Amino acid sequence: MSIKAKQVAGVTTLVVLVVAILSAYHLSTLARVSLESSAEQGNMLAQAMRHRAHQVAQEAEGDPYEALRADGGMRAMLQSSIGYSPNVLYAALVDTAGLAVAHSFPTLEGEVMPLQPSLVEVIDEGPIAQFEAVFDDQTFEVRERLLLGDALFGEIRIGVSTLLVRQELEEGLQGTLMAVLATLIVSSLIAILLSQWMLRPIHVIQSGLSRLGRGELDVQLDLPGQEFKDLGSSFAAVSAQISALGRAGTPSSGSAAERHGASDLESVMDNLEDAVALFSPSGEVIFSNAAMEGVLSELGVVPSGGATLAVLPPAHPLKELVERTLAGRKSAGPIAVDSLSASTNSEPAAAESERLLMSHAIVDMGGRFLGAMLVARNIGYLSQVHSTLKYSSKLAALGRLMAGVAHEVKNPLNAMTIHLELLKQKMARQEERAVVTAGRGPDPSGRQPMGLDKHLSIIGDEIRRLDEVVAGFLKFARPDELRLQPVSLRALMSDVATTVAPQAAEHGIILRTDYPEDLPDINADPGMLQQALLNLALNACDAMPDGGTLRIACRTASRLRVELVVEDTGVGIPPEHLGRIFDLYFTTKKKGSGIGLSMVFRIVQLHGGEVEVESTPGGGSSFKLSFPQA
Repeated sequence: MSIKAKQVAGVTTLVVLVVAILSAYHLSTLARVSLESSAEQGNMLAQAMRHRAHQVAQEAEGDPYEALRADGGMRAMLQSSIGYSPNVLYAALVDTAGLAVAHSFPTLEGEVMPLQPSLVEVIDEGPIAQFEAVFDDQTFEVRERLLLGDALFGEIRIGVSTLLVRQELEEGLQGTLMAVLATLIVSSLIAILLSQWMLRPIHVIQSGLSRLGRGELDVQLDLPGQEFKDLGSSFAAVSAQISALGRAGTPSSGSAAERHGASDLESVMDNLEDAVALFSPSGEVIFSNAAMEGVLSELGVVPSGGATLAVLPPAHPLKELVERTLAGRKSAGPIAVDSLSASTNSEPAAAESERLLMSHAIVDMGGRFLGAMLVARNIGYLSQVHSTLKYSSKLAALGRLMAGVAHEVKNPLNAMTIHLELLKQKMARQEERAVVTAGRGPDPSGRQPMGLDKHLSIIGDEIRRLDEVVAGFLKFARPDELRLQPVSLRALMSDVATTVAPQAAEHGIILRTDYPEDLPDINADPGMLQQALLNLALNACDAMPDGGTLRIACRTASRLRVELVVEDTGVGIPPEHLGRIFDLYFTTKKKGSGIGLSMVFRIVQLHGGEVEVESTPGGGSSFKLSFPQA
């Protein structure tokens, strides 16, 4: 995104944002004023009806409700309330039980009136509640209590609609959108003009640099403003210096440039993973990068000090390949070798030492032969990566297959559970009928005969256990979607410690936390990471039934990583079990599911982390989780 586009976008966004804020304030004020006006109209009507109702109730000789219902003045107020204001829907007088004593719609008299939200309370809540009230298809009420002496004997309810207020706001919103659109267009045009004026000095500088690049000397810039004039003076001074250097043409300047270019080339070559070396036509090593120096040092060749091909072992692939290129002045290879070791009788090297050798002839622009360039590429590591990718692909396919199988198993399990319950209910009804037919009362326990009830319970327990196993496998094989975000480890570990503290106190365990103030964040799913740490901490508590010390710590580690540690002083893990603790369903607990540590390992894998376990029987265990820094 160019500077001009950023400037236009910034100015336009700022102006539109200000206009939008002012428009929102205007709309909120309009909504509040309209609602207050409606509430005031309803309140005035309720006050008039309250005054009339109080007068009629005091003069009534019998039932005050009957008097109010028969009073002509009250009836006239109720009938005229509908035309009193467009926002008023109804007016009613209700008793203490909520029954309509008198209503602007006589058909509703004698029925219970549901209590609607108070319009006065909505106005007091604030702008958000007011907007919700306006755009919600709901009736609001203005209420006035009726007292006979000191006793409450009824209430005046005025139903108010916000439909007209909504229409006013919609009209105002249309005007606001038009104003925002017009502001957007005008501000964009103004921002474009401003950017042209403000960026003109940059275009002038760019033009001056282009002229310098074409070889023009003593370039002068005409820049406006005092700040830019100073910049123009500095540019003119630099241009004059370049002009002087160009006219002088000193050899020292050229040699410095050559040395600088050679230094950059050496830096690039040293950062290559391939081993590269340059040989002169006489076979002398004139250059080698860091990777090739390691290879040559294993062969007893020191790259510096005029080393030549003669010091390489006879019939060595490196020597033969370079000699062929130097003799024929043509590129040779590629050839694959298992090892570059100096010993020809050694065992075949590991996969990491497999190399692909190539030798290229180097000639200058005039066709003169300058030497040979030897390249040794490590193909063993690439083969390992390829094998790992293929293996991971197979594991992923197997995981999808197993997840599908587990899903298909759950459907019959659910059906078996349902039909087992239906069978229990059916047999219970048959037992009741048999008992009634025999002339005995039903069994108050409602149970099946002892033998059948026991078998049904065993079947139900096994179905539930199998369902839990399948659910655990599904959760492991198809974990939740990973939502990575920067996570503060201090806050995360504090939450874990707070969650574990009650169980630790119950077992008499001392809980200790250790994490520095400047702990860096990591990119992780906070929910998954918290679940992994919580599983480790709870397992540590289970390993210390008679008390002990639980330590939850975090520290920075090498390779820009962060290390999380969960240590306990519990019973430890036997050596024969240590290699299986992360296997799915493996557990040594009587009531364990064997899923917890498997999920920990799975979560760490998903985050690109590493797990390290140290345990001594009777001396406790230590789990270390390592993650890359954010």
